[in-house]
Amino acid sequence: MATTVSDGGQDAERYRAAQLGLTRLLVRDVRGLRRLIIPSRLRQSVPDWIAAMQAVIDQYATTSAALGAEFYDGQRELAGVTDSFTVPISDPPPAERSESSLRWATKDVWDRPPEQATDAQLQPLETRLEQAEKKAEQVAQKLVADTGRDTVREAVRRDRQATAWARSAALGACAFCKLLASRGSVFKQDTVKFRAHDGCHCGVIPVFRGQRFELSPHAAEWARIYQEYAAPHPGGQLKRFRAALAEHDSNPLPGSF
Repeated sequence: MATTVSDGGQDAERYRAAQLGLTRLLVRDVRGLRRLIIPSRLRQSVPDWIAAMQAVIDQYATTSAALGAEFYDGQRELAGVTDSFTVPISDPPPAERSESSLRWATKDVWDRPPEQATDAQLQPLETRLEQAEKKAEQVAQKLVADTGRDTVREAVRRDRQATAWARSAALGACAFCKLLASRGSVFKQDTVKFRAHDGCHCGVIPVFRGQRFELSPHAAEWARIYQEYAAPHPGGQLKRFRAALAEHDSNPLPGSF
């Protein structure tokens, strides 16, 4: 018998809750590394901080991938798929990707001549360090969450019993994430790219042969709002959608998750 799967099912919510719990632990550990940056020795201490950050990111990314694999196995079982399949576990992000992201997060801590500095770079050093810490937390979160998302998405790509995947966005997600989630299971098996921003907590929902995908009530509302207020107006549709959400969405916008 065909089963129904949704972006708002209990399993999707439990999986998101598990990843959010992982994020909270990640942020706790990342904040503990801030002490490694010594303001009077930035050139010497920032590379040490990056190395320590990479180690923490790798640790949590491995756990995120394991959570993704467990979620996929559970969804496969609920779909009634009986043949065997081993979920390919995604590796932690490449070292060069982590380093590049963390160097971007800290780009404003370096002193610049006043005529070359941005407004952010003209702030007191302590302010710049606080801002860099916040950016680094979001960078780390995305790198870790992407590893779990990549695990599910790659499993869909390799599994002969999978047909597509959908995006699951939380109630307080940004307009960009709500728009993609409202499209349902349009991402076919071979769709390899998952578009996410720093701080994004969206998930990947696998769809298997014989399953019917059904939008959750909140994603269906987002789809209705988009079709009514944004789709008929070519150009600037995301901007129109964001404005319509602020006025008509029954869920908060934006939110932290």
